[in-house]
This record gives sequence, structure tokens and C-alpha cells, in this order.
Amino acid sequence: MTQLAMPRPIAVPTEAKHVTFEEVYSETFGYVFHALRRLGVQTRDLEDVVHDVFVAAHRHFESYDPSRPIKPWLFGFAYRTAADYRQLARHRQVQQPDGFDLVDMGNLPDEQLAQKQAQARFAKALDALDLERRAVFVMHDVNGHSMPEIAEALGVPLNTGYSRLRLARRDLEAALRDSDSKMEQADAHE
Repeated sequence: MTQLAMPRPIAVPTEAKHVTFEEVYSETFGYVFHALRRLGVQTRDLEDVVHDVFVAAHRHFESYDPSRPIKPWLFGFAYRTAADYRQLARHRQVQQPDGFDLVDMGNLPDEQLAQKQAQARFAKALDALDLERRAVFVMHDVNGHSMPEIAEALGVPLNTGYSRLRLARRDLEAALRDSDSKMEQADAHE
């Protein structure tokens, strides 16, 4: 019995736009800044850590494939830099997350307060996540990247990415439920 050879896919050349590192930097600075913030880098250190991400990306820029999306590629650098940042002794102590400054000034003061409190609860719950799970959650649920992009950017198998996302969602929900029950208990004692 002869085996039939599987046809090879035809490689269609793509005209990838040549981008300069300066263009990448100017177009993605905000994305990297917010990604690092969501990965737990404290506000006071963000500028330095963003700089570190772009220095590392610049060193490897020649290996970047311009036919692929740049943001997941940069997120991989942000993830590794945030992991190094969190390993530093000065960051090992539990720190109160500084939250997200996303308050809509059009809301009434009590609505602004409730929104700020909800953001602080979410930031605290997100900060409690293990960094590997947090990175997948942020890339997928916050930044909207596909799981294949995430797996490639973080250098993990696709199923590991899906597993981390499922566990991150579960852990985040548990942390938010725990926060809710603590708030209810505090209200009951008042």
C-alpha cells in the first residue's frame, strides 16, 4: 500500500510593510504602558519599566516578523519584564494596588465614588492573580488578543494558554466574591 503524500501549502509571498522601531515605539507606547500597569507594575516605576521593555524589544527587533501583529510580540517583552520587576526584593512586599484612573467626570459624585471603588476592587483582585494567569487574562479579556497570538507571545502551548485563562477567570471571580463578602460583613457590623 502506498502512502499518499499530503500536499504542501503554497507559500504566498506577502508584502509586509517595513516598519521602523521609532514607528513601533510611538504607536505602541500607550499599549505597553497600560499592559505593564495591568501586570502589576506600580505607577511610580512605570516609566522605567516601559523603557526596559522597549530596550529589550529593540535588541530583538531584527527577529520581529512584520507580517505578524506587533502588540502580542511586545506584550511578551512586557510580561517578561514585569516578571523580573516583581521578583525584585522591594516589590515582594504586599502593596496596595494603585488602581486605574478611569473615572468618567460626567458622572455624579456618588457614581464616581462607586466606579472608583469597583475599579479598586478589580485592581486588587487582578493583583492577587499569579502573573502567568494574569498575563493571559489581560491579553485576552482586556486587550482582546487571540489565544494563538497569546501562546506565541508568551511561549506556551495553546492549551496551556486556554487553561491559564480559565484558571485566571475562576481566581478573579473568587477574589471578587471574597471582596464582596468582606464588604457585606463590614456593612453588617456598622
